[in-house]
Amino acid sequence: MLLYDITSDIMTAKVYDGDPAPTHRYISQVESGDDYNLSQFSMCSHNGTHIDAPYHFDPDGEKIGDMRLSTFYGKCTVVTIKGILTGEDMEKLLPYCKKRLILHGDGEAFISQSAAVVIADSGIVLVGTDGICLSTAFDEMRVHLEFARKGVAILEGLDLKGIRDGEYTLCAFPIKLSDSEAAPCRAILLEQEKGF
Repeated sequence: MLLYDITSDIMTAKVYDGDPAPTHRYISQVESGDDYNLSQFSMCSHNGTHIDAPYHFDPDGEKIGDMRLSTFYGKCTVVTIKGILTGEDMEKLLPYCKKRLILHGDGEAFISQSAAVVIADSGIVLVGTDGICLSTAFDEMRVHLEFARKGVAILEGLDLKGIRDGEYTLCAFPIKLSDSEAAPCRAILLEQEKGF
């Protein structure tokens, strides 16, 4: 079994415009004469690789603690997309997709509202991207609401450098911030080795 860590480092990942940057500092350090190393950090729930729960845009949507854990583990399809994915594009892509779809676009793959409608009606339970946002600023609220109303999880801020298109098993459990609209996660792709 091959494991690929597709998680961006929280401290160095690009920060969404207007969000606070994460901070990290040591409270005590052995090299300063303390008995142990102890640090503290502060971050926005959308820094680095994270899961958006439906509650992010829908006040009646599920929060992180309400979401089924099975959403974050299972077969997924990685597809390279550049630009804005339309509903028509998505209709052509759907027959090749597992229940979790990850868009590999070097931060330049976006979902339009029409694609979100197709995805939300298809039975896909999670959509991921290597961008800091799944949609353009123009469509952000509409795309997120479309997914929120169908309970589709959003996985943003992935690091997909060196990942080939194809089928994998995704493991991307959010940390337990039960009442939050989002939470960081450690995202891993698992691939079965071929041959003996």
